[in-house]
Amino acid sequence: MHMESKTYLKNERISPKKVRFLVPSIKKMKPTQALDYLFYSPHHSAKILYKAIHSALSNAKQSFKVSEDLIKFKSLSIEEGQKMKRYKPGGRGTPKPIVRRFAHIRIILEAERPAVQKKSSKVSLKKT
Repeated sequence: MHMESKTYLKNERISPKKVRFLVPSIKKMKPTQALDYLFYSPHHSAKILYKAIHSALSNAKQSFKVSEDLIKFKSLSIEEGQKMKRYKPGGRGTPKPIVRRFAHIRIILEAERPAVQKKSSKVSLKKT
């Protein structure tokens, strides 16, 4: 039986392009391995992804009541958020646009229930 846990981190003040850089290497890992990888990664976006995955893993453990080993990524996507538009003075007094981007991080984790072995209900009859 599969169970899903969805976590969203919205309006994070970093460009989605910078966060997407790390996603392909993390998607194939288990969430616990991804946290170890991101903890030692030098990128600024690694701290943001670490925070999101840590939150998602905590939510999944709490709601599923399973160990971390049974949890894996179903999807990990980085989406465009809002854009903050600003202007900087350019040559001859013309305004030059600056766009500051925000990212939405969506993480869906799934867990399988550990297989419970059924006890055999057959009773052996002994002849006396």
